[in-house]
Amino acid sequence: MTATAVAAKTDAPLISLADFHILLADQHPFSLLLGIDVVHIGRGTARAVLPARDAHQRLGGIVAGPMLMGLADLAMYAAVVGATGQAHAVTASLTINFLRKSPAGAIYADARLLKVGRLSAGEVLLTGEGSDEPLAHIVSTWSVPKS
Repeated sequence: MTATAVAAKTDAPLISLADFHILLADQHPFSLLLGIDVVHIGRGTARAVLPARDAHQRLGGIVAGPMLMGLADLAMYAAVVGATGQAHAVTASLTINFLRKSPAGAIYADARLLKVGRLSAGEVLLTGEGSDEPLAHIVSTWSVPKS
């Protein structure tokens, strides 16, 4: 195997996107209720999308905070499982900083791990459809059980 092939294999997530979708359907049905779609998993990275739905909005037509928190938490879970292969990881903490109103429309969550281990840590940046302006910044830690 060439060095490039080894590097590519090492960077591959420890769960495929298809297997992660099965995991969500079997063990985390709330993601289906919210309609969150995990569209990418890397080894310590993930992207998820919260679709535009009237049910996600609060007064004033902005996306409600609990929807954004659920989106960020699920994106970070995908990044953790992608890096560790451990589906039983759980959130230890999650801090969200709302930076501006989240207008109606799809919301994108881009997660990346900064540390991988028994206590993994990372961040998520939320952006709205058609804009790179950050809507919220999330910092989260995860407890990852021993294999």
